[in-house]
Amino acid sequence: MTKRIVLVIPTMDRGGAEKQLCLLAKNLPRDQFDVHVILLTRDGPRSMPLRDAGIPVSVIGKRFKADPSAFFRLRRELKRLQPEIVHTWLFAANSFGRAAAKAAKVPRIIGSERCVDPWKTAAHFFIDRKLAKYTETITTNSAGVRDFYVSHGIAPEKFTLIPNGIEPLDSSSLTREEAFASLGVDPKRKLIMAVGRLWPQKRYRDLIWSAELLGSLREDTTFAIVGDGPQKGELLRHRDAVTIPEHVRFCGQRDDVPALLPHADVFWIGSEYEGQSNSVIEAMQAGLPIIASNIPGNRDLVIDQQTGRLVKLGDTADFARQTNEILESQAESKRLGSNARDRIASEFTVAQMVNKHASLYDAAASPA
Repeated sequence: MTKRIVLVIPTMDRGGAEKQLCLLAKNLPRDQFDVHVILLTRDGPRSMPLRDAGIPVSVIGKRFKADPSAFFRLRRELKRLQPEIVHTWLFAANSFGRAAAKAAKVPRIIGSERCVDPWKTAAHFFIDRKLAKYTETITTNSAGVRDFYVSHGIAPEKFTLIPNGIEPLDSSSLTREEAFASLGVDPKRKLIMAVGRLWPQKRYRDLIWSAELLGSLREDTTFAIVGDGPQKGELLRHRDAVTIPEHVRFCGQRDDVPALLPHADVFWIGSEYEGQSNSVIEAMQAGLPIIASNIPGNRDLVIDQQTGRLVKLGDTADFARQTNEILESQAESKRLGSNARDRIASEFTVAQMVNKHASLYDAAASPA
């Protein structure tokens, strides 16, 4: 007999949590689980693969932060579906979803925290602690996220650590010349890539400075930023104030990142906080050496001097220096990239992620 699982998340935007939820929903065994997805706020591009796979997706349509009508619509939908387990993801869905699931008398409720969230206030943490009391467990993708919430009053035994998973890399016929041409970069140059939303958490201002230092030092590097977001205009103005387009290029949102990554020389992430970055996992899978800010989420992926280099947060000069050392040594670049690829292949597969969730759901749904 299948178990009905309802996954609740705010949106289906192109975020890391949304991607992991989609991979989970599509790959849970159909003969064991009947999966439904509920979007608390709005639909988005990641829901199409779910619908194509025959997974029901419904939208509640929460209009503002404390929209009471959304709570009642969500409770009504959960009563209609009558799931054995509700699994909520991210703060809005964790708060509305767990409260609605309790009101709908869902037998088992699971939460999920995907990122270190320094933006949260005392009120947010109070809600987190209160809801944790009737939550079976809280899944998280990294020890750094778990430790962050433990420091804010949630018991460590409440968490279940399940690392992100990544699908096998498809072979691509894209040549280096074609990849560089699509990015607007001369193929004779060394390519540094970063992938992520353009907003303050990612600290792209720091990376732009690092790219200018590196470009001035070597005169053969281009830093390509793939992504879009609310900070785009500000970052373009900053780029034009401190460097030139040949050193830093904005490449917009793209769907061909996995095909582009193998042609890069180094991958950068300078975030001030993370959960477990899917973009770093993809870059490691492509065999790239990683230069990352030394923060908990990044440390879960990048082992310093083994799969990449860790740099003090905001140290723009060290980003440039460490990258230059790797570019100067082909042997070091290959060593770091090979170690990174091997780590992802052994520890961060979709199968492992799905199997751990399936075991968790089986255990949660079993009679006490």
